[in-house]
Amino acid sequence: MARAPIFGIGLLAKSAVVSSQRRVNLYAEMRSQEDKTKIVYYGTPGLDLNADFGATPPRLVFSLGNLYYVAHLNTFYEVNNAGQSTARGTLNTSIGRVYAADNGTKIKLVDGVNGYVFDTTTPAVPLAVTADVISSSTVTWLNQYFIQEQAGSGRFYVSPVGSAVLSDALSFANAESNPDNLVRVFVDHGELILFGDKTVEFWGDSGAQDFPFARLGSGAIEWGLAARDSVAKFGDSVMFLARNRMGENQVVQLNGYSPAPVGTHDFLSELATYPAVSDATCFSYMRAGHPFYQINFPSANKSWLYDGASKNWNEVKSDTGRHRANIGDLFLSTVVVADYASGKIYRLNPDTYTDNGEPIVRELVSRHLISEEYRAISRFYLDMETGVGLTTGQGSNPQVMLQYSKDSGRTWSNEIWRSFGAIGLYLSRVFWNRLGSTQNGWVFKLRISDPVKVAIMNEGWLDSEGA
Repeated sequence: MARAPIFGIGLLAKSAVVSSQRRVNLYAEMRSQEDKTKIVYYGTPGLDLNADFGATPPRLVFSLGNLYYVAHLNTFYEVNNAGQSTARGTLNTSIGRVYAADNGTKIKLVDGVNGYVFDTTTPAVPLAVTADVISSSTVTWLNQYFIQEQAGSGRFYVSPVGSAVLSDALSFANAESNPDNLVRVFVDHGELILFGDKTVEFWGDSGAQDFPFARLGSGAIEWGLAARDSVAKFGDSVMFLARNRMGENQVVQLNGYSPAPVGTHDFLSELATYPAVSDATCFSYMRAGHPFYQINFPSANKSWLYDGASKNWNEVKSDTGRHRANIGDLFLSTVVVADYASGKIYRLNPDTYTDNGEPIVRELVSRHLISEEYRAISRFYLDMETGVGLTTGQGSNPQVMLQYSKDSGRTWSNEIWRSFGAIGLYLSRVFWNRLGSTQNGWVFKLRISDPVKVAIMNEGWLDSEGA
């Protein structure tokens, strides 16, 4: 029986003959040479319900201190750690995304029509409509200034120092490198990032009296922002869905003032099949040294999770296709996320193995095994953590399903189920006998839906001699 690297970190290729690999609700962690395996696949976090605002999805999730804030329909809510909500004011709109920024005590909101301000030091005073001189879709804050873009133009406005109101009609500048429209304003590393639909510029605080910001450098990134809600801080950088001058959409990570694409050819081929990407949403978080960026594509009913540690993409799914988490924000020691189809707010929890009680189906598809020594396989032994069953109910005797393909993943065998150990049965062995033979190579597919911990090694044992 030979130990072999069965699973990899690739994706399904344009041609299944090249690669049929797939990871759903799993991410890969690279291990050192001293460990048992080079790669281990862990389950992505589950969802714990924290608050519920009804049937329609939240428009904003924004945290500040030990509270987070939600815009739902036309109401602005304050939510505590226990998920208890208090209405703190009314918006003049009921649909569309709401963006927010804060200066430590005041939260500025914009909904594409109006601006609003909420003073967290006087929570009994409700959210107030501001007398802004323009309408904006996004807002950010830098060095005592609130900054907003003017819809349908390349112009952005700056508030007076310490004020949350854009009161000066002359306190503006224009993104200068290209006559494109601004899509979003954003701040990172003390610099203002102006995302246009064709270019990206960087501005800094110059300290000038007439207008406090000046463009940094003479160039601009020749990439436009393809989806307003795809921008997120990621590790020590920024990620966003970009469109280059040749019309292709790519997820990129800023490396200083340069964009570095983070998609393989297979991931880019996947994106090219989507009917639209401008409605994409995202959020980011960190888990055990893995910086994660999740991007959702509503028009394609797909969600993807990029792992900055292993530098690969993984599918994430809930019962309906795309993942339930739509938008989110870091809150205290966790991440709160909003459901895309309801008013539910969840916490991401790596120790929760359901999506608010609904099964999480985890799937792992192997690389092609085409070596001559694997033509006939009499036993396949899967190396994974066993004995993780629950005390009662579903998951008390957790099962892993195997299917195999002899034609590069085009068709699959019947499902063959095996237990991977009731609670405490740590020496359980997971294997399948008499799989047959093929001249074309093997592809293996695993699926687990029980609400238990999942850890699968990339190497397993294959017996091709009937021993």
